[in-house]
Amino acid sequence: MIVGVGVDVADIARFEASLKRTPGLRARLFTAAEGGLPGRSLAARFAAKEALAKALGAPGGLRWTDAEVRRGPGGRPVLHVTGTVAAAAAERGVTDWHVSLSHDGGIATAVVIAEAREQPAETE
Repeated sequence: MIVGVGVDVADIARFEASLKRTPGLRARLFTAAEGGLPGRSLAARFAAKEALAKALGAPGGLRWTDAEVRRGPGGRPVLHVTGTVAAAAAERGVTDWHVSLSHDGGIATAVVIAEAREQPAETE
């Protein structure tokens, strides 16, 4: 069952300029494993983190570094969540993530689908 869908876009040049202008931004937004990637890849990962938050219903208190976009088998992007993001996902019954990243024409795009294997029990 789909719990939520999120989509986000980021202007790559503008995102890269923000990273240069604000030195601590990279560390606040990205894990150590993500931080050394090129600007277009970081913009796509930022879009994925925004899309992830939207798929969860945009709850407050999520830490950017509690979501990491990793390369899965064959280079396919996969989401790894911990801490605040994992807790919000568990609260909503999310068991699986689907993510797609793209960058072209100066824009980075991400789509995230949050899925639950079983329908969460209704609370009264």
